[in-house]
Order: sequence, then C-alpha cells, then structure tokens
Amino acid sequence: MALPVTLLFPYGCELIVLRKPVPGVSSTALARFTSRAQKEAGLRGELAVLVTNNREIQSLNRDFRKKDKPTDVISFPSEASGVAGDIAISADIAKRNGLELGHDVLTELKILILHGILHLAGFDHETDGGEMSRKEIRLRKQLGLPSGLIERTNGSKPARADRGSRP
Repeated sequence: MALPVTLLFPYGCELIVLRKPVPGVSSTALARFTSRAQKEAGLRGELAVLVTNNREIQSLNRDFRKKDKPTDVISFPSEASGVAGDIAISADIAKRNGLELGHDVLTELKILILHGILHLAGFDHETDGGEMSRKEIRLRKQLGLPSGLIERTNGSKPARADRGSRP
C-alpha cells in the first residue's frame, strides 16, 4: 500500500520529500544514503521517503496501523512491480532522539531510513526471531551508523516513541 500523499514519481527515480525542512539536512544527502542503504540491504525497486512532522505521522499511524500516536518511522511496502514502497519519518522524533542519543538529526534520519528499508525488504522484528535485528546491526556497521532502532528498544535505552512498522 502506498502513502496517501503525493509521492508519485516517474519510473527509475528516487524521491525524498522534506515536508518539514530540517536544518543541516538536504534531500541530496538523504537520497545518496537511501540509495546506498537500499543496495546494501538488497532491496530493489523505486523508493520514496517522506520526512514530515508529528501531526502527519500520527495521522498516517492512525489510518494505517490503528495507533493514534506519533511514531518515528512507518514503512509502506508496495505490491506494484518495480516499486519497493514508501517510508514516512517524523522529523520531530528524529531530532529529539538524535539530541538524546548524542548525534545529529541527519544521522538519526539515516538510522530511520535503514530501519524502514529493512521493513520494505520483508523483515519484521516483531515476528522474525532476531533476523531483522542481526541484519540491521550488520548494515548499520557497514554504513557507519550508531545503534539502530531494534538495539535501542531491546537494549538499555528505553523506547521513546512507538516503533513504526509495516501497516
């Protein structure tokens, strides 16, 4: 199911939408990282990333996951040929988590994109017995990122927001 926002794009393009501008973050930097992470994860097909605010992410979470609260990341896998899917991220939560964890918002957005890509690739940390966690740890290290979402949730840092997943 695709995001219910205007994220239609021509075949072969990757789209990064910064609906909520984030100081120090460019769509070009996010697109470069997204392409690399997608390749490393083995996810084929077009991919769109929406960076938005808590209000919009809460609306998406409520409409597609029946959870009426903001979340950090939600993945929307596609059934269309050649389209991997869409990822929606809360810039508000990314900024807060980055500050709490001691890294910049760009790094946090990359962590959230990687997590979303793994969901689009078919992984589900709630049901896969640790397979997604192991893959996220390996890719996070390859991509030079600090601890990922699953590690934070299962480790010493408490979860600060509902962890997004596939609707």
